[in-house]
Amino acid sequence: MLVSAAEMLKKAKAGHYAVGQFNINNLEWTKAILLTAQECNSPVILGVSEGAGKYMGGYKTVVGMVKGMIECLNITVPVAIHLDHGSYDHCYKCLEAGFSSIMFDGSHYPIEENVAKTTELVAKAHAMGVSIEAEVGSIGGEEDGVVGMGECADPAECKKIADLGVDFLAAGIGNIHGKYPANWAGLSFETLDAIQQLTGELPLVLHGGTGIPAEMIKKAISLGVAKINVNTECQLAFAAATREYIEAGKDQQGKGYDPRKLLAPGFEAIKATVKEKMELFGSVGQA
Repeated sequence: MLVSAAEMLKKAKAGHYAVGQFNINNLEWTKAILLTAQECNSPVILGVSEGAGKYMGGYKTVVGMVKGMIECLNITVPVAIHLDHGSYDHCYKCLEAGFSSIMFDGSHYPIEENVAKTTELVAKAHAMGVSIEAEVGSIGGEEDGVVGMGECADPAECKKIADLGVDFLAAGIGNIHGKYPANWAGLSFETLDAIQQLTGELPLVLHGGTGIPAEMIKKAISLGVAKINVNTECQLAFAAATREYIEAGKDQQGKGYDPRKLLAPGFEAIKATVKEKMELFGSVGQA
């Protein structure tokens, strides 16, 4: 069932596990993630970036597809549809389209403007029963053309944004989007600990979950991270499985060119990746 992410993340923080946000890009992605969540009896957050929303034909299309699948595939675990790195305007578009959760990324605004816009969006989202994530300090790497260097957020600024009533908070702790470079310095657990001490019960979010070593993920969860975003890893798994299928010439055997056959190995690869992450995050059996 479609729910806001607030409750599932409160439970995750209290239970010392994390819920995965897996970004969706099309029907295969969505179906693979929902079926895996059901099989693992795990709550799940479907992340939709502005670029992916446009690619899939608009936010209403995404909501229609997800709601249809939840019903037709008998998905009973809690599912949230979440706008990832939303601009001010797109937050409103997603509220209108029926998203159950939004992220307002005001990290590029001066802190006063970030505070003003976040305050307004918190009131609007909560009035509609929708959860809201905010961001402090940019997350490194590239996401839809937004490039950041993997900086660490200022814990005092985090507290300022947390006090506005957001449901969960993304704070830069040296994490980056995409593949991690060879010279990556790792996560700053000091920053994470300082942020948690000021924000208390508030669930924290780790963006750029692809490529962070398992022991770092576990440590981050122990320090208050209750939501971890995964996108690149599913894309890489899907691409590798599809490449293997085509390089083996299977698309030229019988009706191997049929998209249902052509995309099946990639679909299974996404399922395997999501299951592995749910096990690592500790969300299996928590629905």
